[in-house]
Amino acid sequence: MQVGTGLAIDEVEAAMSDVHVTMFGYVGSDVEFKDGGGSADRAMFRLGSTPRRLDRPSGVWRDGETVWLTVKAWRGLAHNVAASINKGDPVVVVGKLRTSVWTGHDGEQHRRDVLEATTVGHDLGRGTTAFHRQERAVEKTDEDSTDAEMFAELEREVAEADRPRLGVA
Repeated sequence: MQVGTGLAIDEVEAAMSDVHVTMFGYVGSDVEFKDGGGSADRAMFRLGSTPRRLDRPSGVWRDGETVWLTVKAWRGLAHNVAASINKGDPVVVVGKLRTSVWTGHDGEQHRRDVLEATTVGHDLGRGTTAFHRQERAVEKTDEDSTDAEMFAELEREVAEADRPRLGVA
């Protein structure tokens, strides 16, 4: 059965069950980039966020418990994260919260919360940054023409259209 989105009901339910998170914090590790070798490239780093609360009676700000998550980015976002993000940078990360579970060398099961990023950016409330659009490679085919050829063809068409029509009834 299809839903108005073009997705099957089980796909919609899976998409609805994703926990989407926006996290502000500081990059707590170097970005680790791994080439997928024909598969998807990925970049990972640790992100820490420490809430601050005002202790009203004393008028002093107090730090809460730091929340740590592993951020994982895939494909093109992974390349951009590796080229742009450094340890200590204030960032904003939007993504899906996942849990990674594995058995270690000691035979014990381990668990780590992972934020699978869809968007990563510097927190401009804490500093400035410069944006550089990523150039995408464009395949040129034999049918493509150079700009000069294209402008010459356009000029010929305009000249032909402006030429008086003789002998046309």
